[in-house]
Amino acid sequence: MSAIGTYEVRRGEIETYFDRTAADTWKKLTSDAPLGRIRASVRAGRDAMRASLLAMLPDDLAGRRILDAGCGTGAMAIALAERGAEVVAIDLSPTLVSHARELAVVAGQGAAIRFESGDMLSPALGRFDHVVLMDSLIHYEPGDAAATLAGLAERTGRSIVFTLAPKTPMLAAMHRVGRLFPRSDRAPSIVPVAIDRFSRTLTTSQGLTGWRVERQKRVMSGFYKSHGMELVRA
Repeated sequence: MSAIGTYEVRRGEIETYFDRTAADTWKKLTSDAPLGRIRASVRAGRDAMRASLLAMLPDDLAGRRILDAGCGTGAMAIALAERGAEVVAIDLSPTLVSHARELAVVAGQGAAIRFESGDMLSPALGRFDHVVLMDSLIHYEPGDAAATLAGLAERTGRSIVFTLAPKTPMLAAMHRVGRLFPRSDRAPSIVPVAIDRFSRTLTTSQGLTGWRVERQKRVMSGFYKSHGMELVRA
């Protein structure tokens, strides 16, 4: 199957999971509601990684157009809008997008964020100064993830910040013996990635000529293991 084919199959699985199976679970995970120990560690890890990705972007984003690809319940989009950015926030799940839109209005950022449900690679979204993909590539094989970044780079002027699931013995063991959620609402499997190898793939990718990997940040919080990276146009 081609890279486009595997991307589309995986995209369908992710849409089904987040929109039909676990929307309520993810609303709770990304809120202030009390959680058990495991999910609380995931929430803390996601908060830390969000802060790390935001640190890779300018404090003042006035006049910048940013794509929040895989926006979920909108926490990243709201933070970007608070820095003055014009944000396009897209997710495969209409349910989560609707919830994110409501939260943005409550936060006073409803007018600064354009919410969409659909494919983050759609050319109809236009061009951007920056793209953010927090935990949006973790379900894709490395080749598909690299191809996705190359596709986004064609319409991005300054930088792309994103996360991957780092390939570590602990992460591999955790995925063998248990998952983050019970079987009834378990996410599509996360694909651990060898970060050094993936970085080399990016530097040799024809679609990423003129881009370089700069800052990186790893967050390890209980069941949440994530590696943040910054791609910058040279």
